[in-house]
Amino acid sequence: MYTLKKSLGQHFLTDENMCRKIVESLPVIEGQQVLEVGPGGGAITKYLLQLPGIHFKAVELDKEKVQYLEKTYPAIQGKLINESILETALPFEGQFRLIGNFPYNISTQIMFRLLEWRAHVDVAVGMFQKEVAVRIASAHKSKEYGILSVLLQAFYKVEYLFEVHENCFNPPPKVKSAVIRLTRLEQPADIASERKFTVLVKTAFNQRRKQLRNPLKPLFDKETLQDPIFTKRAEELTVAEFAALSHKMI
Repeated sequence: MYTLKKSLGQHFLTDENMCRKIVESLPVIEGQQVLEVGPGGGAITKYLLQLPGIHFKAVELDKEKVQYLEKTYPAIQGKLINESILETALPFEGQFRLIGNFPYNISTQIMFRLLEWRAHVDVAVGMFQKEVAVRIASAHKSKEYGILSVLLQAFYKVEYLFEVHENCFNPPPKVKSAVIRLTRLEQPADIASERKFTVLVKTAFNQRRKQLRNPLKPLFDKETLQDPIFTKRAEELTVAEFAALSHKMI
């Protein structure tokens, strides 16, 4: 058996219907490459291993879980990467899809990893702490809309799929959980550069209650700052408006 490691943010999903529902949320066809992040005790892994004709790998940091999985699911032999998702190299050549009951303490960092890998990952399905899922899926003009919403929605369509009750886990977490799906956009936002866009979005939201003219002063010339858009606050701008502004930066 395996032990629960609080330091790794581990809560294990034990509701089989919910496990199946999460796996069914990831569209796969034969020949598809699929990476699971943080398989833990194998709750959704066992259903992923049953998908016909896919090329499957899983990345798991916890050595004890790797040994448990190899013993419990012989089909997983040779498919486990015993590393952190935040440090591992690209697991496949070409396109692959990502799925996981993400460790909540690094779920935001996993999303930044997804952005780094976006040329390779066309669809991702993940379970998050509910407030993080809401943040990623939020539209402009909502108080949850922020850095993560804009950076991810510039490249992915985000669908908030369903919530997962605490009783579906052992031990039940003290937070609500939710599952979202990200599908890469055929036409991503037209940004000046990734660096400029990221700096713009982070700077704007760091003082989200202020009119944009204040926090963004160092990034634009005086003339551009006269544009009425700078009297708005960060949460009022759409992803497309942020993208357009990135082209006007100094």
